[in-house]
Amino acid sequence: MTDTPFLHTQGNIGDLVLYKNNQLIAFNKPGGLPSQDDLTKEKSMLNLAEIYCKAPVYILNRIDRPTSGVILFAKTKQAQVNMNEQLRSGAIEKSYLAVVDKDILPLQQVLTHTLFKDSKRKQAVVVPPEHPKGKVATLSYEVVETIDRYALLLISTSTGRFHQIRAQLAQIGFPIKGDVKYGSRRANKEKFIHLHAWKMSFVHPVSHESVMLQAPVPNEPVWQAFQYPQSH
Repeated sequence: MTDTPFLHTQGNIGDLVLYKNNQLIAFNKPGGLPSQDDLTKEKSMLNLAEIYCKAPVYILNRIDRPTSGVILFAKTKQAQVNMNEQLRSGAIEKSYLAVVDKDILPLQQVLTHTLFKDSKRKQAVVVPPEHPKGKVATLSYEVVETIDRYALLLISTSTGRFHQIRAQLAQIGFPIKGDVKYGSRRANKEKFIHLHAWKMSFVHPVSHESVMLQAPVPNEPVWQAFQYPQSH
């Protein structure tokens, strides 16, 4: 396998750990690093998690390769089953941050589209509601801050469709910064887009305690230019 950008620029795998115990471990995945093995044969976050844990782990939430943020793994099959059930039932709450061009953007909005996963293009396409393979995708966002050229969005989703946030924001004319696949005017220098899986809340599978994870945004100039809300 080839080296990943993370191994050259980010330091130790342990620096990415957000949370760990006997059942679960969570990392702050760098943008540009695949969640699991893909056709590039580069190391993935799954590989790095198993190196760190010195044992097999089970991926619970996959986030897109160019997206950064919270990624959670189960260390046991029992924890995997419990957490997957929480995911299926919608009991796990997730929020995201995204940077888009400022322009004239409604301060808050609920978006509902029908999406079709085009496997050949590896892209989500907005299709008419009657499309036979379309699936409903819903998200809500609010603008939490604007700076010179950009707006910071806080996003929550009630569905978990493929490339949902990227496709839905692009559909209303606000593709995520750096996301040329969905219409951004230019790519970022590294293999990331300005979409970050910021927070995740769930019930621990054994202790049944409520857990809230938060992943710091990347150490990158545009991300660092914003002030982040503390009350969400």
